[in-house]
Amino acid sequence: MNISRVNHFYFLGIGGIGMSALARFFKAMGKDVSGYDKTPTALTDELMREGIKIHFEENTALVKMQLAADKWTADNSLIVYTPAVPKSHSEYVLFNDLGLNIKKRAEVLGYLTEQAHTIAVAGTHGKTTTSSLVAHILKTADVDCSAFLGGITKNYNTNLLLGSRSSNIIVAEADEYDRSFLSLHPFIAVITSIDPDHLDIYGDKKQMEDAYSKFASQLKSGGKLIVNKKVEPNLTYSGSYITYSTTLPADFAAKNISISNGTYVYDVLTPTGGIEKITMGIPGLHNVENSLAAIAVAFYMNIPVNTIRAALQTFEGVKRRFDYQIRTDKLVYIDDYAHHPEELRACISSVKKMYPGKKVTGIFQPHLYTRTRDFSDGFAKSLDLLDECILLDIYPARELPIEGVSSSMLLSKMKIENKILCKKNNLIDELAKRKPEVVLTLGAGDIDMLVEPIKKQLLTKN
Repeated sequence: MNISRVNHFYFLGIGGIGMSALARFFKAMGKDVSGYDKTPTALTDELMREGIKIHFEENTALVKMQLAADKWTADNSLIVYTPAVPKSHSEYVLFNDLGLNIKKRAEVLGYLTEQAHTIAVAGTHGKTTTSSLVAHILKTADVDCSAFLGGITKNYNTNLLLGSRSSNIIVAEADEYDRSFLSLHPFIAVITSIDPDHLDIYGDKKQMEDAYSKFASQLKSGGKLIVNKKVEPNLTYSGSYITYSTTLPADFAAKNISISNGTYVYDVLTPTGGIEKITMGIPGLHNVENSLAAIAVAFYMNIPVNTIRAALQTFEGVKRRFDYQIRTDKLVYIDDYAHHPEELRACISSVKKMYPGKKVTGIFQPHLYTRTRDFSDGFAKSLDLLDECILLDIYPARELPIEGVSSSMLLSKMKIENKILCKKNNLIDELAKRKPEVVLTLGAGDIDMLVEPIKKQLLTKN
């Protein structure tokens, strides 16, 4: 379909991070944009302030009035939905019955990037920070580009960066959920990790690896594939590619890694030489690795070394990715989106290295019953790296409960002594009883709604 001829865009699940970036894009293009979401959030508040109409209840009567008033047709309107919204949703059913065009978010992103010089970043974890860092390097280098990101970048306070109308370079986070990334055909592709996840979609690890291999095969002729060295054994790809690693021999490798005043300093080996004493603007050893992927992209985009160095130093990170809320000599509070065992391990391990001898208290909200069931042993092992753990109930998102799968089940597998279950509405009272030194909130559900109350409580005591 010819999206340029569409005047009315309606988003089912507009509050999602990927959906909201698309909504913002079409609004910036002067289109009529509206949508539905289940729950008001800070992000939906921002969208409404930007002039996007949003309602929060399934309301087919309201939608019918809107369709009639603006004379929506199959030619001038497009319904965009996220797979998190079931096809039984009353508004989806209405649009389908009326014969309007309905497309998944990933398909629409595929249309927008099809003719562009697209840099797509995929991976079970690391893709949001890496794609945001790539976009920041390009913006620092005054490269005319747009970016569709899976988080709110702190440098720009948005998940959408807009280039000029004539720009042909797009940075896109490539989401593996529901095989969405197979809608993209990039010129440069990055794969940060292929740890098993979304097994409710893929069935098993092999099918997930096959999907990533297919994503790699969709690289445009003459393009570059950049992969984490750890990914290499799990990828079936016949073409050439570039590797990066902080621990293994690779085309782009970090050496002489040290921590100075909580900041990582390191050298980078490239295929044509070295870059000495890179200073990373955000903490975490895993972010040093993410930076190598971004440096590799910049290298093949012919970005000068001094510009790369400056961009890495000024990168402020992404909200909810190792996001400092309090940082004093007596107390540290970090909020992180980690919701997979490997992400938990990376975050907690980095914190332990940065604050040796400090007591680390983790507040974790598991995300999805299926993920908790499939990786319960891994979750327990990662959470055991904490000194004490406060475990909240599972955030169900799109799922119904599964018998026998609960936070209590997960707690029983953990070996550390200082662990408790806690209801969300009791959390602040629980924290009031403690004397924490380093606090982490971890999870991809609605735990972000607790960040400000937690911050307020911690500051009251300190």
